[in-house]
Amino acid sequence: MKNSYLLLFIALFALSCNSVKRTQKFVSQGNYDEAIALATKKLQKDKGAKEYDAHIRILEEAFLKAKEEDTRHLTFLKRENSLANAKEIYYTYLDLQARQDLIRPLLPLYSLEMGRKANFVFTDYTSDLLAAKDGYVKALYQEAQVYLKRNTTIDYRSAFNVLCELEEVMPNYRDVNQLKDEAHFRGTNFVFVQLNNHTRQIIPFRLEQDLLNFNTYGLDDFWTEYHAQRENGIDYALGIDLNFQTIQITPERISDRQFTRKQRIKDGYDFRRDRGGNIVRDSLGNPIKIDKYIDVSATVYITAQEKAVLVGGTVVYKDLNKRRELNSFPLSSEFIFENVYATFRGDERALTADDRRLVNNRPIPFPNNEQMVFDAGQDIKERFKVILRDNPIY
Repeated sequence: MKNSYLLLFIALFALSCNSVKRTQKFVSQGNYDEAIALATKKLQKDKGAKEYDAHIRILEEAFLKAKEEDTRHLTFLKRENSLANAKEIYYTYLDLQARQDLIRPLLPLYSLEMGRKANFVFTDYTSDLLAAKDGYVKALYQEAQVYLKRNTTIDYRSAFNVLCELEEVMPNYRDVNQLKDEAHFRGTNFVFVQLNNHTRQIIPFRLEQDLLNFNTYGLDDFWTEYHAQRENGIDYALGIDLNFQTIQITPERISDRQFTRKQRIKDGYDFRRDRGGNIVRDSLGNPIKIDKYIDVSATVYITAQEKAVLVGGTVVYKDLNKRRELNSFPLSSEFIFENVYATFRGDERALTADDRRLVNNRPIPFPNNEQMVFDAGQDIKERFKVILRDNPIY
């Protein structure tokens, strides 16, 4: 039992030593925040435990060095007035404040090794933080204004991102919400999509509506909007033409086939008899039965109804301002209506499983041409959706 306690003590001591060495290594490498995070985590568990005494000393050292490093860096950053520096100054002050907030709940910390309380000189960064935040926000606002004045799609999007960053730091600042709306509107690609029928067939109106209802496509893109009708106040720089170039509908066809089915099937039973015509019995005295088979046949008449439509066209991306084609993609779909049913004459027992399935079918009216085109259009819509998804407009 004593050996068990000794082994446990050695294991805990080794674990504590490893933790101290790891924390000290962070300090020696200049990773002060990692050292502070590890030391405070250990001290939060039991700040009075002897095995954590070394963490108090390391925490004091790491805090002092981190504060000195950040203070020197702030002095350097403040010499140059730039957005990058304004951002770094603000977040450096936040780091300084966060370190103090992490350590403050642990105080006082008494180190037996040092024979005194750990010394942490805290600073009130309230004024510095407010000034840094104000400088950072103003720098972001100025940067957004620069992007907005450049008047290009990419710059409007950059302005929007900067304004979002500004809003996170200081919500409801000046006219940021209005500028965000403007940047988003001007940074959006508005694409005018039109359907052109170059065939001699009528495209069902409900198919046109379905194809041009982009709310059903699931192509959510923050910077792209597809419009089937032009709206006032929008400059459509890009366009997509969905061109129907051919619609071929085959005539209604009915074809007949017939087959003769033959089966040898079990049809009851008879009794086994000896040469004298007497029934043969088994050892228990029961008559021995013999399966009786007969040949049956039936004629099966199979009728197939068929009608098909082939729709072909192209999807053309266009630069509307320069009036030139940017890209073109083929688009086609075939829809086939088919119904097969059967009748028979003869013995039903001769039919196969497939025959029975077809016998249960019935003739149905052929769909009209409009319905055929609409059904093919559902596949066209899916293919059109794939083209839009795989070839986005930026």
